[in-house]
Amino acid sequence: MRIAVGDTTVSAVLDRPRSARALLVLAHGAGAGMHHAFMTSLAEALVARGVAVLRYQFPFTEAGKKRPDRAPVLEATVRAAVEAGRALGLPTFAGGKSMGGRMTTQAEASAPLDVLGIVLVGFPLHPPKKIGDGPGATKKMGTERARHLAGVGVPMLFLQGTRDALSPLADLRPVMRRLTRAELSVIDTADHGFALLARRKGDDVHAELADAIVAFVDRRLEVRPAASRGRSASRPAPAGTPAARSTRPRRRTQRRTECTTHRPEAAEGACRRSRTGR
Repeated sequence: MRIAVGDTTVSAVLDRPRSARALLVLAHGAGAGMHHAFMTSLAEALVARGVAVLRYQFPFTEAGKKRPDRAPVLEATVRAAVEAGRALGLPTFAGGKSMGGRMTTQAEASAPLDVLGIVLVGFPLHPPKKIGDGPGATKKMGTERARHLAGVGVPMLFLQGTRDALSPLADLRPVMRRLTRAELSVIDTADHGFALLARRKGDDVHAELADAIVAFVDRRLEVRPAASRGRSASRPAPAGTPAARSTRPRRRTQRRTECTTHRPEAAEGACRRSRTGR
């Protein structure tokens, strides 16, 4: 599958179960392309749970380069991939791993992507060069990379590991307190690449991530306006119509929720209690 981005094209892979109830358009990170084992395993886990996945390359990975494209090119690629995904006729979500997720939120903040939600698999709050004790290190890291998140107009799911050096929870939680449409799922002992510590040997982190993503997808599908459920994508009805006036999310979706997904079943219950106030 090819996706046109300006005067070039990038390759993409669609994994679609027979009875898919939604689609996630999934971008890769800065260090590896869509065929990386992590991306493939996460897609397989989502497909096994009834969610289709459209993975795609950025132009720099398509060309075999290591240096990422400039942000406008990356954001244009996100937008083109989402358009291709929406054409498939499924309720559409977007997101990505690390840089891919950040570019998705930047694209949405600049102009709506027309998706039901955004999934951020390891949001990179701090640049890698500012981590550690090297020449580029800094004692106090800012949150400039998160400034645009206030302009994101759809719910977001942050999936973060407790050992993620690019986005320590102590830094990320204050950022999320300022966001009214964000949820946080914490993966115990995971680092930025979602590698787990030895004490969690045998645990399937891809299944854990997929469970959290599917729970988020299902919650968003539940609160979709009835008028939009028969449409192939999440595009709102024309302004001024009753359907358009009904597209405002229910009050409970405006609350920031947090789950710890070491045990998915228990975490989903915790999310539900947090949202309802029980």
